[in-house]
Amino acid sequence: MTVMVSPRTPRRPKSPLLLALLVSAVPLGAHAQLGALAGAGAGPAVSRHDPVTFTADQVEYDRGTALVTARGHVEAWQDGRVLQADRIVFDRNTGVAAATGHVVLQDPNGQILYADYAELTKDMRDGILTGMSARLPQNARLAANGARRTDATINELSRVVYSSCDLCVTDPARPPLWQIHAAAAVQDLEHQKIEYRDVQLEMWGTPVAYTPYFWHPDPSVKRQSGLLAPSVGSSSSLGGFVSQPYYWVIDGQSDLTLTPIITTRAGPAFDAEYHQRFNNGYLMLNTSAGYMDNSVQGTIATRGQFAIDETWRMGFDINRASSAPYVRAFHVGAALVGDANLLPSQIYLEGFGVGAYSRLDSKFYQGLGGTIIAAQLPIVLPRYQYSYFGTPDALGGRLKVDAGAFNVYRSDGTGTRRASLSVEWSRPFTGPIGDLWKVTLHGDAAGYNASQFNEQPNFGPKPNIDAARALPQMAAEWRWPLARDAGAWGTQLIEPIVQVIVAPRSGDSQLQRYPNEDSLDFEFTDSNLFGFNRFPGIDRLEGGVRASAALHGAWYLGGTTFDGLVGQSYRTVPDNLFPAVTGLRDRVSDVVARATVSPTNWLDVTYRTRLDKRTGATRMAEAVTSVGVPKFRVGGGYIYSVYNPYSYYDNPAPPAANSPFFSSRNEATLTLSSDWGRYRFSGFVRRDLVRNQMVAYGADLIYEDECFIFDLKFAKRYVAYLSDPGATTVLFQITLKTIGQFGYRAL
Repeated sequence: MTVMVSPRTPRRPKSPLLLALLVSAVPLGAHAQLGALAGAGAGPAVSRHDPVTFTADQVEYDRGTALVTARGHVEAWQDGRVLQADRIVFDRNTGVAAATGHVVLQDPNGQILYADYAELTKDMRDGILTGMSARLPQNARLAANGARRTDATINELSRVVYSSCDLCVTDPARPPLWQIHAAAAVQDLEHQKIEYRDVQLEMWGTPVAYTPYFWHPDPSVKRQSGLLAPSVGSSSSLGGFVSQPYYWVIDGQSDLTLTPIITTRAGPAFDAEYHQRFNNGYLMLNTSAGYMDNSVQGTIATRGQFAIDETWRMGFDINRASSAPYVRAFHVGAALVGDANLLPSQIYLEGFGVGAYSRLDSKFYQGLGGTIIAAQLPIVLPRYQYSYFGTPDALGGRLKVDAGAFNVYRSDGTGTRRASLSVEWSRPFTGPIGDLWKVTLHGDAAGYNASQFNEQPNFGPKPNIDAARALPQMAAEWRWPLARDAGAWGTQLIEPIVQVIVAPRSGDSQLQRYPNEDSLDFEFTDSNLFGFNRFPGIDRLEGGVRASAALHGAWYLGGTTFDGLVGQSYRTVPDNLFPAVTGLRDRVSDVVARATVSPTNWLDVTYRTRLDKRTGATRMAEAVTSVGVPKFRVGGGYIYSVYNPYSYYDNPAPPAANSPFFSSRNEATLTLSSDWGRYRFSGFVRRDLVRNQMVAYGADLIYEDECFIFDLKFAKRYVAYLSDPGATTVLFQITLKTIGQFGYRAL
């Protein structure tokens, strides 16, 4: 006998309870829920703990064959799995569900399978599918002519296609940019990987590579043990080289990457890098060893940071290597820190409070270049810093405190111990005519003990000193912003600024009395025109009665901005503490200025300069500009300085007046960039205008879409530095998203 039950409307019931009521006359179980997938047999073999529930537009039950046929928007679910189809036939004798028409099977882990036809048993965990496809994370797709499903964890596939590329909208039959064809594959959901047999890689439908076996992690996997993409290339020091990294996921918090490197000109090398995450921090350890220049060489680099509580954390960054050429050649180990000639290391403890910061650290360096003398490098052991910036007090002022102490040790050179304190209190207020005032009280104090003071970098008059000093200062700053609204002509601003500082004279005797560790170099610009101290630290203090004045102007016109400042500094007596080339030694300083022009969102120009107070000659100039839109943008930079900024001005003068020690710096840089959707380009050229030679140039061309990246880089550096003769780098890299990457590097 056949019983057919249909709801009053052809729409799918919104609740399975409605279907349960409709089939209550059919002996499907105590709760009117289907037990066909829970077990075989004609009786009511229903698991109360794991029933099958379904909804459909129409249901037909054949008592003679024990078949339940559901049609129209059929949806059945059991044990977290959901099966959807146009038609599902449940055989209670065999426990098989046969689904046809737009079949969709969703597992609890999020995996969704599509098929033309499916037969499922055992709670939908086992079965076969034809015309199967799957949508995976990261836009990946997997399709097969047929599939056999086992325990909901293994899918054995035949005639497989895999890709993460989108199909052409206008021609879906057109081959994607890349795809994998395989005679067979196994999708292992338990171990989260896909293995292929008889594999062929196609680009635009054309076979480009073949391998009998290939596997890759499931796209949902973020970390999976296995071989990473090899690196292949050539260099002047190594010849041809190839490296094959292996990535080992130790557990959920740690991993290890092992990389053997084979070269044709140098010996073999091996690199290992370990990472581990903790509840309160992380640890990285990298080490390498190799044979180069007839000797065994190596590197070690480790980095870590750990939170002690919500306020304090500690960390370290240690880098050591056998030689700079080894680091540059293999690009391993200490190459992580950048400059292979000077490797910094540090250990620190720091704390963060409300308006306060505290840090205790130690720093040391390893020099690998031939002209870097290890004995002259400083060892900072220890250094302490404390900073505090308070909230407004009852008088409306704010207190700022900076304190610190350090010990700098050199085997060959000055050893310095210093304790320092800087205190500042400032109170802003508004005058009767809209003018803005700020009164500031500032004080610096420091105590010194130094040995070998007569050696570098100080070259003082005697070997040992004990000294202390303090410098109180008071400043009054006045601004009068005069602004007007010009309607269609925007808003214009003219703002005169005057600052007067009163302090005892510090004098150039500081050069002979106090060590210098933090004020070895500086540049006088508009950015420090109104500073208490133009030096970057307090080992050199600017004192005396002095004033600074500037005129600031701006014009804001819709999206257009013009902003500029020109100023000068004055003092009652000259200060020989400043080198003559800085423009600050005389009673009247050089003129500093800044101009920023941004008429539209596709053009901005910023120019800074320092002009000789007597002749108007340019003593420093810096310009940066950017023109264009994201599709095409041009940038330019220029810097000029009359002396080498990387020199110790306390050093004795070089013997020759034309020594490069005082050579001017004059460089120009041009950059290009373009972003046309999937295509990106960037390039740069940097040239030394004094020597009329190139410093460096390079370019980077990238194509990227949803499944593919092609990256071509070229860079050439002409500057020779210590044992580094310059370099040329060519790199191309192809990335098949969700699969891996490969490329070639030439150095």
